[in-house]
Amino acid sequence: MNHPHWPAQSRRKQTTIKAMTELSPPTDLSTWQQHTQGMSAEAILAWAVETFGDGLTFASSLGAEDQVVTDLIAQAELPISIFTLDTGRLFQETYELIQRTEERYGHRIRIMFPDRREIEEMVEKHGINLFRDSVEKRQLCCRLRKIHPLRRAFAGKRAWICGLRRDQSVTRAELQPVEWDAVNSLVKVSPLWDWSNDQVWAFVRERGVPYNPLHDKGFLSIGCASCTRAVQPGEDIRAGRWWWEEPEKKECGLHIVNGKVVRGGQD
Repeated sequence: MNHPHWPAQSRRKQTTIKAMTELSPPTDLSTWQQHTQGMSAEAILAWAVETFGDGLTFASSLGAEDQVVTDLIAQAELPISIFTLDTGRLFQETYELIQRTEERYGHRIRIMFPDRREIEEMVEKHGINLFRDSVEKRQLCCRLRKIHPLRRAFAGKRAWICGLRRDQSVTRAELQPVEWDAVNSLVKVSPLWDWSNDQVWAFVRERGVPYNPLHDKGFLSIGCASCTRAVQPGEDIRAGRWWWEEPEKKECGLHIVNGKVVRGGQD
């Protein structure tokens, strides 16, 4: 199959909005938050396209939530570009999921890689598994493998979509459908912000959405193979990510909540 880059030409006429970078929250942010809180996930995505045009992109971590968002985008034929981050330390199952997702929806997902020289210098100085030594070194690893390629993917964009949900962790309890990402100077859109885990999996099974088979083995949140383990019965959904750290530190700077950076991990 000949795979063009995502997305396919939309059947709808879309307004192209010139990409620009906001250095402070847009004045419409509060209005957008109120407006989108009563919307379905599909409606939030359509609103985002109407509001930001080709200045919008979707950063998929390939987790179950992001696979749901990918399906919603494809079914509605929304002109939203999709990319994912390859840190160089992903599970083989994740790479296979990328291929299955491209085959299912007929589009190539853009893969963003870290800078080879940055990674080589980091490993030369701190060792191959530096992330186990301290929170600071783990954040360095996340920064070079995730944040830097993420920012390259965001170049020229005004807003980005992610699959965050409120009930995923303590760092996300106050998540809104539309927020300001101060680190990247972009609006962040979370169409599944109020979905439950049960809703996500009901959607996946009903629609036959491709998902990572590691989920069936107790891996509830999947990132790098070196930093992800299966979750034990009764543990929090993100207990398998950076399990040697405190829960409130389990973000890596990809996400902003209420204008504050929550560091320590990825989706």
